[in-house]
This record gives sequence, structure tokens and C-alpha cells, in this order.
Amino acid sequence: MRIIVSALITLMALTAMAQEERPTINPTATYISSDGKEEVSTNYSGSAPQLARFEANAENVEGWTEYYEWRFTMEGDNQTEPYLIRYEKDTEYTFVQAGSHKIVLYAVFTQGNDSVVFTEQYWKEERDPLIVTISESKLEMPNAFSPNGDQHNDIYGAKSGYQSLVEFKATIYNRWGQKMYEWDDPAGGWDGTFNGHDAPQGTYFVLVRAMGADGRKYTIKRDVNLLRGSRESQSNNTTTP
Repeated sequence: MRIIVSALITLMALTAMAQEERPTINPTATYISSDGKEEVSTNYSGSAPQLARFEANAENVEGWTEYYEWRFTMEGDNQTEPYLIRYEKDTEYTFVQAGSHKIVLYAVFTQGNDSVVFTEQYWKEERDPLIVTISESKLEMPNAFSPNGDQHNDIYGAKSGYQSLVEFKATIYNRWGQKMYEWDDPAGGWDGTFNGHDAPQGTYFVLVRAMGADGRKYTIKRDVNLLRGSRESQSNNTTTP
């Protein structure tokens, strides 16, 4: 009797060990901001363009043949087919389309006639999909700035709160149509100088063309008032463009 019990215990231990050594996955998503900061999240909201790194975190795969399939699908509107499939263990993707994106990893491990499968049933019964929501676009440009060195409103650029812009170009002109400055990053802007000298106080003109992640096109044309106030140059050595 003791021999039978001992054999059963041994068999159970071997079975448990075999189960522990079978492949597993733990898909994660890491979102990287424009300044390099990283955030791990299963449900993330951000502005386009948004870079993300997806990792399978597979374990116990030695001796198994591995197959991976990252599937990206838009939520809503009865979207069922992925708009993108990546056949990599780990992958990176930059989201540029507004809306909610659902990401799942299908993984299959085979060893002889044995297989371990993580596909549709796994994501329905055991795990929630990874979700990233890209906000609708927004862009506004101010009508004045004061580059007088007081660290307040010294740079002319997009108003804070702009979001989900996948294309951007802004150009500043003076009243004679001469180009003063241009930039292609919504985080950038004009410091009120031209050829290394302070541009004179007065009215300028900005032309902005941009595209949002939601497909919205922006064409902004407006006057820009450059105000120097009490910090206006004390010398007459500025160059008038």
C-alpha cells in the first residue's frame, strides 16, 4: 500500500513539474513618450504619434518551437479583422490613428506531437486585451507673444494642449512676405529673432499646415503680434528684415 501511495505521489510531483515547465506568456505593453519616459500599462490613453513596445515575456520555451502573432484591431464599428499582424516575439509600433486599438498576442509552442496554444480562447477566458486609445487631434495658435526674456510667453508656437498631430509645419513671415522662421515640430516655435538679431516689435504672419491622427486637416493663417514691452532692445543695432 505504501509503495502505491509513494508511486502516486511521485507521479503527481512529476506531472506538476512537467506542467510548470510548459511554455507560458505574459504580454505587456510599454509606452514611450517623446522625452523617453516609459510607462507600462494594459489600458493606455495618449496622443499621436505614440510609440509602444510589446513584449511576449515567454518562459519555459527551451526545446519548443515558437510561433508569435501580434494582432492589432480597431475597436468599434464591428471591426473584427486585424489591420496589422506582426510575426515577432517582441515588436514596436507607432500609433498614428485616433481611436481605440485592441492588441492581442497569439502564441503557439510545439514539441513533437505536443502543443501549447494561446489564441482566441485564451484572450476570451483568461486575459483582457491590451488597449491603447489615441485622442482626437487638437491645434490652436496664439495671436501674440512677448520675447523679452522674462521666461513667460517668450516663444511663439502652438498653444499648450495640442494633441495627436502626425504632420506639422509652421512658417513665420514679416509684413513684406519675407520668411523669418519655420519649424516642423509642434513642440517647437519662434524665439523672435532673425539672423541672430531681435526682430523688431510689430505684426507678423503665421501659416500652419498640419494633419491630425483622426484625418483632420489644419490650415491656420493669422497675424502674430510680437511685443517686447519694457525689455525691448535698448540699442539700435538690431537688423530690420
